[in-house]
Amino acid sequence: MTYIGNKSDTAFTSLLKQDLTGASGTSLTLTHAVANANDIALYINNVRQEPTEAYSVNGTTVTLTGTVAGTDDIYVIYLARAVQTTVPPDGSVSSAKIANNSVDLTSKVTGVLPVANGGTGVNSATSAATTLTEVATTSGAFKDITVPSTAKIIYVGFLGHSHSGSNANHEIQLGTASGIVTSGYEGISTYTGGGHNSGGANAAMTDSFPFVYLSGQSTIVYGLMTIASMGNNKWVYSSNVKTGSYLGLGAGYVSLGAAITTIRIQTDTNGTTLDAGAFNVTYIE
Repeated sequence: MTYIGNKSDTAFTSLLKQDLTGASGTSLTLTHAVANANDIALYINNVRQEPTEAYSVNGTTVTLTGTVAGTDDIYVIYLARAVQTTVPPDGSVSSAKIANNSVDLTSKVTGVLPVANGGTGVNSATSAATTLTEVATTSGAFKDITVPSTAKIIYVGFLGHSHSGSNANHEIQLGTASGIVTSGYEGISTYTGGGHNSGGANAAMTDSFPFVYLSGQSTIVYGLMTIASMGNNKWVYSSNVKTGSYLGLGAGYVSLGAAITTIRIQTDTNGTTLDAGAFNVTYIE
């Protein structure tokens, strides 16, 4: 059958009765708090008492203007009960019950907030970048920088380093708590510019992430390598560097057995040494 107006409720709540027979004196105690005298119907010997005139209510205490005896038949019908603060069970509130724009996600939610849903696309709790102390690359076959095992994005900056000796590829090796990893890489670097057509010349490495292809001695290198976690200790990298009058490009992947704790810079040629500049790391956890 059709009707006009709101659809009828399909769930009902019964009124609650409390028997107070046996009480005596000028006060009664309720089992449920109410807001005022109008929220209960008080019956004494089956005669309903007038609210506020025959009695008053404060919480669970009913104060009578007269006196009852233990032999009187007394009961109340709860017409309403005071609203109590209720904490809903975990997982019981659906998104449909939450008004749009009522929750400030940036203050209530940790983790990466999607841009499409009002976030910034960065981790709101630990998105600040930390820059370590730069390390000089003016001597030695390699230099290391220690990074925390919690780092998820690692930026390696090349600050004017070079090498002495024969032509060599420049590379980054990664270290874990077990030591420097020297296998399992899929890395490649190439170059362009300088009026030279390399014809696709490149250095493909399985022992490192290469970022400079066959640089000559004392050729100064500036640029950036980004190493990013893909989860489960799987890492990808890309690099863009200026090496003399050339642009060097690199990219690759490695799966490690543990978190990265060390960044090592070196060349791939025995007998060469680092002889200028510095390098450094900035990371995001």
